[in-house]
Amino acid sequence: MELVLKRIAKKNTYTIGQLFLRENGGTEVRGCENSSSQESRTAESNLVPPASTEAAPRTPVPSDKYICDTLEPTWRDYAHGGRKIKGCSAIPEGRYAVVISYSPRFQQWLPILLGVPNFSGIRIHAGNTAKDTEGCILVGKNREVGKVLDSRKWLNGIKHKIVAAKERGEAVWITVE
Repeated sequence: MELVLKRIAKKNTYTIGQLFLRENGGTEVRGCENSSSQESRTAESNLVPPASTEAAPRTPVPSDKYICDTLEPTWRDYAHGGRKIKGCSAIPEGRYAVVISYSPRFQQWLPILLGVPNFSGIRIHAGNTAKDTEGCILVGKNREVGKVLDSRKWLNGIKHKIVAAKERGEAVWITVE
């Protein structure tokens, strides 16, 4: 299973993205996603141009199915000297393995990204504002500028998809663009 996080609004204090499920072979996916184009709109009004003209971000391919929006801390241009600020920096673009593990902090089983350079403990979890991220990825609907809402609902749907993929023996990955 492949998740794709496409960052669409890189602001001074937060980063908004959209999370997609890359479907393989036309497999039907059921869960919390809504295929309505209205649902995929966000409260963020300005899309951010690519940070570099060398490689513009890829746009979702037709087999990518929108799931929900994401909220991360401030995006930093690590490729051009950007520096990480602990708890206040989005992770670098890349492809990372995802597993479910128990979080003592949240006292529940949550997705965690593995192999993120210079970061550890990056989880996908519930929350509403950049202050809730502490470097992690929050999921929900971006109906208010700088926030995601209904995050527990979307988190539960994503956890269900990851667990189902693992039960089928599939590896789970997330590509952050």
